[in-house]
Amino acid sequence: MDIVADSLIRIKNGYLAYREEVVLPYSKLVLAICTLLQNEGFIESFKEEKIEGKSFSKITVILKYLGKKAALTDVKRISKPGLRIYKSSKALPRVLNGFGLAIISTPKGVMSDKQARKEGLGGEVMAHVW
Repeated sequence: MDIVADSLIRIKNGYLAYREEVVLPYSKLVLAICTLLQNEGFIESFKEEKIEGKSFSKITVILKYLGKKAALTDVKRISKPGLRIYKSSKALPRVLNGFGLAIISTPKGVMSDKQARKEGLGGEVMAHVW
């Protein structure tokens, strides 16, 4: 199962249903993606919660709306478990001519395409968000 795609689609579907928050399964990678989405202004905030009596946690994401319009319009998963997509720093994609965001997994952690290009890092192109 692809936990990254599942988490991104849950966030997108939460926006389409005009929900205030969505619950995601816990993963360090999902936590890093939520941090990036919050820093880029696509979600309001998130918090990690431990489920009592269980050995796992969950992440509750508070969605952000600009008036009645969702901050996140669409998500496209690029690198999939069956076909990984890697790009060098010079070949990183620009999503909607810079209005969107490409989520890149680099050796220094998960970051946006702009930040990875600035630091001269390439990596796995995980998803496009706009």
